[in-house]
Amino acid sequence: MYAIIATGGKQYKVAEGDVVKVEKLGVEAGETVTFDQVIAISDNGLKVGDDVKAASVTASVVENGKDKKVIVYKYKRKTGYHKKNGHRQQYTKVKIEKING
Repeated sequence: MYAIIATGGKQYKVAEGDVVKVEKLGVEAGETVTFDQVIAISDNGLKVGDDVKAASVTASVVENGKDKKVIVYKYKRKTGYHKKNGHRQQYTKVKIEKING
């Protein structure tokens, strides 16, 4: 059994017991979070649309952290313009406990 959930502008295919990195949720480690935006559930056939309107996915927060640094380098030739910038995206690692649907 698996579900497709949407959070942070992205979609994730999850099953019970999976550990997934999602966009920062602002929830402390050890707490429980519920994902209400369920797009599809597969359990002896695929359910979508109105069939999953009341479905939800329950997960517990494992940790909050920052990803590896991504280097952003802007450069324009012949003008001497170049700019280097870095960014570390924050994430929340969650463990999927139960798929309700």
